[in-house]
Amino acid sequence: MQPGAEKKGRIGGVRLPRRVNLLQCGARLIRSPFDFWYTEAMTTASTRPIPAADAPAEDPFRYGWRYVPRPTPDDPHHFDQVPLTLEDVLHPEVGDFIVHSDRHETDRMYLTEVLRARLEASGAAIVLTDVRIAWDTPDLRPHGPDVMVIPGIRERQNWSVFDVAVEGARPALIIEITSPETRENDLERKVEHYARAGVAQYVIVDDLSRGGSAGSPQRGERRLRLLDYRLEAGVYRLHPPDAAGRAYLVIANLWLDVEGDHVVCFDERGVAFGDYATIVRQATEAEERAQREAQARRAAEEQARQEAERAQWEAQARRAAEEQARQEAERAQREAQARQAAEEQARREAQAREAEARARAEAEARLRALEEELRRLRNGA
Repeated sequence: MQPGAEKKGRIGGVRLPRRVNLLQCGARLIRSPFDFWYTEAMTTASTRPIPAADAPAEDPFRYGWRYVPRPTPDDPHHFDQVPLTLEDVLHPEVGDFIVHSDRHETDRMYLTEVLRARLEASGAAIVLTDVRIAWDTPDLRPHGPDVMVIPGIRERQNWSVFDVAVEGARPALIIEITSPETRENDLERKVEHYARAGVAQYVIVDDLSRGGSAGSPQRGERRLRLLDYRLEAGVYRLHPPDAAGRAYLVIANLWLDVEGDHVVCFDERGVAFGDYATIVRQATEAEERAQREAQARRAAEEQARQEAERAQWEAQARRAAEEQARQEAERAQREAQARQAAEEQARREAQAREAEARARAEAEARLRALEEELRRLRNGA
């Protein structure tokens, strides 16, 4: 497809035609939180460039573009494709397409995956890319850093805008990869802005090449250098590289270097992290391993929970049985005491009856003796 041919794109869920080949220009979409699911029959967009103050005249879409809703009488869902300016690239809106080269994107993805593998598994920090950040600094508009490392948050969310004030955390490291057309933003204005925002370290992967036009011998050639800014007393100081020319990424305990036309990270043992494909594979394997470990941990926790519940149930059952045995023993003791009392009462009653019988027998014997004496006296008279 030719660069000027019609090509379907998407912005915030809206399918829009445009006359720019995204694969050839390496455009990047700043994530959008909106989900407009209009059909193509309902949505159209004008590809006529809308003049912008500092858009390059020879290529108005050189920096990128955004789609701006401009309803017409015939189409209430009409969008105009508006070229981005340098100011727009510095302070992007959600949904902007920002143009970068393939090598730029490869380096960005490589750095993102290396830092995520390094920091996120341990919960030390999260690593965001292509996410707009809103600062808590007065009069400082949002930016869209290539890569930012944010400590104090253990899990990434699906942010389209990371709000420092809302989340209560700010980047400790930002890495920008310059493009020849927009490097002024990274080398000058962002140095001031990120210092004001309180970012402890700002590293620039600076492309010194001029870019060139299609067919130019210079096109695609990159000459990279590293600039390492550290925040000291609210102001950035350019920190010199180490003896090997590498920049030390403090929060990640990694060294960043340039090899040819791309960047490479080294760990504390001097071992280089592989290319993007290797890093993605390693990150995938690490994530799968972490998932398996998490599943095993959840299974062990569930088993432990069940065993604890079973032990608790058995203890409760044992306590209930012991309580029942105690109650039965007390009841048996009461019954034995009652039986003893009844037996004692019966013995006493028997003794009383026996004493009564003796007394009656003695009384009857005395009575008979008296009667006999009385008869004898009568007969003698």
